[in-house]
Amino acid sequence: MNSSTPYQKFPSVKFANPDGLLAMGGDLSVERLLEAYNHGIFPWYDSSEPILWWSPDPRMVLYPENLKVSKSMKQLLRNETFKVTYNQDFLAVIEHCASKKRKGQNGTWITQEIKDAYLELHHLGIVQSVEVWQNDELVGGLYGIYLKEKKMFCGESMFANVSNASKYGFITYVRKLKAEGVTLIDCQMYTEHLESLGAAEIPRKEFLKHLKGQIGS
Repeated sequence: MNSSTPYQKFPSVKFANPDGLLAMGGDLSVERLLEAYNHGIFPWYDSSEPILWWSPDPRMVLYPENLKVSKSMKQLLRNETFKVTYNQDFLAVIEHCASKKRKGQNGTWITQEIKDAYLELHHLGIVQSVEVWQNDELVGGLYGIYLKEKKMFCGESMFANVSNASKYGFITYVRKLKAEGVTLIDCQMYTEHLESLGAAEIPRKEFLKHLKGQIGS
C-alpha cells in the first residue's frame, strides 16, 4: 500500500481496506492530486502520519436536486442575511477551516503541506472557494475540487464562525453548481450535518460510475 513516486499510478480502489484506506506515501503534486480525485481518491491525514489516500465505501454524496433547505434557512436566504462570493479569499477560507476545532479531532488534517498544494490547484482554477460575509467580515465558507468535465464538485472542508453561515454558503453554491450542470456533490464521509442538507451514502461502485460519465451525463 505504497505510492512513493510522483508518476506511479494508484492501486485499484477495490484494494482499499474496510475503512477506505487505499494507499500511503507519495506527494501532493498537482498531477497526483488530479489523478486521485479523478479516480475517487482523496488525501486525509494529520501531521504525525505519512500522506494517506482514501476511497471509502459507501460514499457520502449529494445530488443537487435532493438539496434540503429548512424553513429557517429559506427565511435567511430571502432576507439576504449574508453576502456570498466565490474565489475572492481562498487563503482565508482554508486557514479558517484549518483552525476550526471539531469534535473527535485532535489538531487538524489541513497541514501547511495541504494548504500549499490546494493553493496551487486554486491558482489553476481547479480548487474553488466560497466566502460568506456579514458586515464585510468573513464568517463562513468552504472549498473543494471542481471537476467540471465530470460535472462533479468534491467538497473538502467548511467552517462557520456565525450560526448558519456555512449552510448559507453551501446551499447558495449547490444551487449555482446545479445551474452550471453539476450532477453530483462529493461529500466523502458521512456526517449528520451533511445528511440534514440532503446528502446520502451510495455504493462506491455507483460513485465511480458518475466519475466515468456512465451516470448523469
